[in-house]
Amino acid sequence: MRPMIQAALIAASLLAAPAMADDSSPVGLWKNIDDVSGKPKALIRITETNGVLQGRIEKLFRAAGEEQNPKCDKCQDARKDQPILGMVFMSGLKKDGNEYNDGEILDPDNGKVYRSKLKLADGGKKLEVRGYIGVPMLGRSQTWLRQD
Repeated sequence: MRPMIQAALIAASLLAAPAMADDSSPVGLWKNIDDVSGKPKALIRITETNGVLQGRIEKLFRAAGEEQNPKCDKCQDARKDQPILGMVFMSGLKKDGNEYNDGEILDPDNGKVYRSKLKLADGGKKLEVRGYIGVPMLGRSQTWLRQD
């Protein structure tokens, strides 16, 4: 009887494995922490298609008196006046060694698009996100926390 229980537990763990997060990839759900206030700002879903990452805003953490589904009124491209919720704001990131480079990231607060790069940290539990102009030294960083 005991071998049957062990086999069932092993089978159940193998079936559940695909649902677990892959800590060696940024694909998944992340909570971004504002680099100025230190407070959670949004939940972001990172997906990968043909080796290229993109990020979509799934949830905003906003105060009760604030607009809960704001539009990107400062955006200058096709995202102008589009809802921030559901928006693809990060795209074009490709694996380069232990980083993801050559991407773009939009700051919906000011409507500006920056070059971007990502790097997993803390065994895949954190994501270091850098947005910059020209060279990576001229920019700002945020640390995002894995949620799934």
